[in-house]
Amino acid sequence: MARNRNTRTKTTFFFTLFTITVFCYFTPVFGFGSSPPLPSHSHHDHSHHNQVTARKFEIANDMFWKDGQPFQIIGGDLHYFRVLPEYWEDRLLRAKALGLNTIQTYVPWNLHEPEPGKLVFEGIADIVSFLKLCHKLGFLVMLRAGPYICAEWDLGGFPAWLLAIEPALRLRTSDPAFLHLVERWWEILLPKVVPLLYENGGPIIMVQIENEFGSNGNDKAYLHHLATLARGHLGDDTILYTINGGTREKLDRGTIREDNVFSAVDFPTASDPWPRFELQKEFNAPGKSPPLSAEFYTGWLTHWGEKIAETDADFTASVLEKILARNGSAVLYMVHGGTNFGFYNGANREDESVYMADITSYDYDAPIRESGDVDNAKFKALRRVIEAYSAVPLPSVPFNNEKTGYGRIHLQKKEFLLDIVDRISSTDVVESENPMSMESVGQVHDRAQVFISCSSEDNGGRPIYVGTIERWSNLTLGLPKTECVSNISLYLLVENMGRINHGNYIFDRKGILYSVYLDERILNQWKMIPIPLNNLNEVPKTNPVIQVAYSEFTDVPAHRGAKENVTKEPAFYVGRFSIDKVNLVNDTFISFRGWGRGIAFVNGFNIGRYWPLKGPQCNLYVPAPVLRHGENVVVLLELESPNAELVIDSVDQPDFTCTSSTSNLHRLEQTKYTM
Repeated sequence: MARNRNTRTKTTFFFTLFTITVFCYFTPVFGFGSSPPLPSHSHHDHSHHNQVTARKFEIANDMFWKDGQPFQIIGGDLHYFRVLPEYWEDRLLRAKALGLNTIQTYVPWNLHEPEPGKLVFEGIADIVSFLKLCHKLGFLVMLRAGPYICAEWDLGGFPAWLLAIEPALRLRTSDPAFLHLVERWWEILLPKVVPLLYENGGPIIMVQIENEFGSNGNDKAYLHHLATLARGHLGDDTILYTINGGTREKLDRGTIREDNVFSAVDFPTASDPWPRFELQKEFNAPGKSPPLSAEFYTGWLTHWGEKIAETDADFTASVLEKILARNGSAVLYMVHGGTNFGFYNGANREDESVYMADITSYDYDAPIRESGDVDNAKFKALRRVIEAYSAVPLPSVPFNNEKTGYGRIHLQKKEFLLDIVDRISSTDVVESENPMSMESVGQVHDRAQVFISCSSEDNGGRPIYVGTIERWSNLTLGLPKTECVSNISLYLLVENMGRINHGNYIFDRKGILYSVYLDERILNQWKMIPIPLNNLNEVPKTNPVIQVAYSEFTDVPAHRGAKENVTKEPAFYVGRFSIDKVNLVNDTFISFRGWGRGIAFVNGFNIGRYWPLKGPQCNLYVPAPVLRHGENVVVLLELESPNAELVIDSVDQPDFTCTSSTSNLHRLEQTKYTM
């Protein structure tokens, strides 16, 4: 999103032998084809326009003007990359029923270029089809082109491979090496949207430059360069805009005055909006400052270990009315949050010790909930306000989509992850005297599980879990004394929990970034092994991990009897459930109560991370397009502690009530982001 908050996204593993570390990461994959073809563009007749001459969207007299008539933006953020393409129209129609006339969306660079030169514009990354669909449904579009977006998205939308470049790039600055890559990216992106600009018959009325640069940036040359670059591709008629927190300092640092770029503001919902709009005027040319809250917060984000974020529906609606009643414009952030599928969730960091990863759900307490539900107090309260200021009658409100609980799913353990690593081809091994970052190998920072392994009569040589090292604790871990008939192997399984997406710590490399000491002696001669797993937009290479996870498995009896031995060693677990052809395929949620922490895949699609031990999210959302009639396969990579009965449950509702008795994470309240 964007606001004043404090992350390619891969989950990571390091396995360390005395002199060997196996560094494994998950490579993203895209799990769906492109969305169905859309009807061609059509121009829409708006009843509140008395006369339409040329298509033109402009700013004059401190108002927005559309085709010569005053226009009030009542919009909402809805991100195409957090919603399956099959559901784009469903969610947009719900936004239409709320009364919105404009959709605002980011463009995450890392989704579209996960590897240097590898471009993805299909399926969930098919931005052109999404924009055409907005146009078909009568929406205008405010496009947030980046290159930095924040958005609670991994590394703020920057591709992680930028962090592997040496000498290190200075992100969000006028560093020539960084600007060269931005130019190359925008030379790909911006020509795709030119035919969709409003003056060319499309829906795009405004294009954002960077995002909340005034919060942490201080390089006006960089902003001017972006404005010049955008003008070169988009022409002079399209409105360019910035969004910054509504304080003088942030507007001063983040506004591009000399390049005729409109300056919009965001601020906490609890603030009085009109003093912020008066301040906004000082950073726009006379007559060029229509009051616009470009991120009107309908809710807030949630980190692992926190309570689910919730805001009061009536209060939120009352503040929106203060804006609309005086002809101000607002964009709801979010109107529909969606889901951080795959490994694309972001994280926040306030200082050296506090690191907070975002949960998989991006529900955001928005009026359109994660699964599309609109039968809630916030949707109703906001709709009542918007209806009073809408120039056209609002469509009827659709029903909630059906959701089905498909019941208990029994799993079986397929294989331990460390055993699979032993079979990885030597061609995939990266060797180095010292540990390398994940980005440098195409992959401890953030969380390391430590194991030791040796041959003995007691354990048959299986790795023994010793403990966990976390980036926010930085504690020394003691190893047990072990009698072995051979050398002891020391393994570190390191996970990337999400790159920081906001603030001064955004240059967030992952992996083992410094020397590893054993009894004050530095360990050298490391081996790092990437292990691809499906993300959201990349097809993994054939590898033992995928082969094991989707190999044939035997029927699991509904009543096993004795519980399996619980082990802390990471392993793959597989189960299946069936949907009869006489029934509709509906959305569902998978409950992970009783499990530890890991990643879940349904029919090959990465539905995200689960961590019920930390909470608050207990269930992961599984959209109906992921499912199919007949057999459906669920694969878990459980990293910590499997459910003793090896069962999960398909249920018909979300659950954010899991809690951690040991969690002492600092909660980022909205008031922490002083605008």
